[in-house]
Amino acid sequence: MKDLEERVKKLKRILAEGNAVFFGGAGVSTESGVPDFRSSGGIFTKKYAYPPEEILSHGFFRRHTDVFYDFYKKYMMPLSAKPNAAHIALAKLEEKGLLKAVITQNIDGLHQAAGSVNVLELHGSIHRNTCTECGRKYDARYIADSDGVPRCACGGIIKPDVVLYGEPLPEDTFAKADMYVREADALIVGGTSLNVYPAAGLVYAFGGKNLVLINKSALATRGASLTFDEPIGEVFSLLGL
Repeated sequence: MKDLEERVKKLKRILAEGNAVFFGGAGVSTESGVPDFRSSGGIFTKKYAYPPEEILSHGFFRRHTDVFYDFYKKYMMPLSAKPNAAHIALAKLEEKGLLKAVITQNIDGLHQAAGSVNVLELHGSIHRNTCTECGRKYDARYIADSDGVPRCACGGIIKPDVVLYGEPLPEDTFAKADMYVREADALIVGGTSLNVYPAAGLVYAFGGKNLVLINKSALATRGASLTFDEPIGEVFSLLGL
């Protein structure tokens, strides 16, 4: 415990210097009850007629839209989830001017629900949905409450504004994320295995003073100033913000 306290003190000193950026993944939201992808019990372990990674691809969405939405509504829309200690702490750090941006691979919108403003969503959001015919926008509740494949008032199929396998990341968002990482003095990486590219490649653009890693499993990234293998919510709750 003493070792953890000392590491938290060091994290406080790093954050106090300002100009920090946070880069996070699925592990940030697991403490909110949102399943991750690759751990035991994760979304990719679900038994289904097709492999989940295939279901969550652009080609599958086009070919088997009904099967896609059956899976998506069951496992990808945690609308009852609430922000946890990590989300709340990050919002407070931004409010204090100590955190410049939150870069997330998550699509659940929990950072915004906690109060974060400058959130760069690399993989989109379940809260934005667009008709593939006329471009009309719909919220997540409309999708969740629809029977089968959600359709627009014009009759067109609605697609979630999330990045599926086989689709590129949003260029503007990725460019902004790259800029923030390159200009940051401290990069805090939390709740991500750094296995999903090109998003994970952002870490290697960082050339600042302090790289902080917070993840339950060891990460291959070298040169970290500080590491935590404790739950991310526990680490941020100890900051006492």
